[in-house]
Amino acid sequence: MRVAILISGRGSNMENLIRASYKPDSDIDIVLVISNRKNATGLNTAENLGVKTQIIEHEKFESRDAFELQLTSVLENARTEFICLAGFMRMLGTSFVDHWYNRLVNIHPSVLPAFKGLNTHQRAIEAGAHYSGCTVHFVRPDMDEGPIILQAITPVNTEDSAVKLSNRVLKLEHVCYPLALNWIAKGQISIVRGRVKLAAPNTHNIAKPLDQSRKEKA
Repeated sequence: MRVAILISGRGSNMENLIRASYKPDSDIDIVLVISNRKNATGLNTAENLGVKTQIIEHEKFESRDAFELQLTSVLENARTEFICLAGFMRMLGTSFVDHWYNRLVNIHPSVLPAFKGLNTHQRAIEAGAHYSGCTVHFVRPDMDEGPIILQAITPVNTEDSAVKLSNRVLKLEHVCYPLALNWIAKGQISIVRGRVKLAAPNTHNIAKPLDQSRKEKA
């Protein structure tokens, strides 16, 4: 499966996905990394790992639609089949999300639907949450919405700072994201009535292909 990754910063999850794609049992080929910020340090990381990169600065476009049309053009020219968001700090418009329907996933540093948006770790601590974690999910137009593929949790300790909690959650992200993407690449994921279903590992061929049209939503 030909995958592109969108980033805005250092690309920790991007690097982890690229390294995972080189494992012998992987069906993932990371073909392109795109950043909307020219100073994103993840660009150098991707290039050093042998992945082509491109900068498409959203600030140089008159509108979000114009930016996303260019983004789609570049992705399609690279024959992208699937997109991963990895610290991409831009809300994507409905037209873009619809175009890549069920071919676009994100990882969020909380156990959704709790703590959508930014500053998740500090908010979890301030709310007195007993657990936090991460969520891999299909992207829908609303912020941090979409069918959940995989979640993992870690306790929120009384002595935790946002940094300490973030570091633990990031370790979970580095396990969950490549695992979820590999399930998708191997055809083990289907969506039934808005919920993700995982086929048994040794019978992944029975999973129905993901519906990539909004006309017949799963």
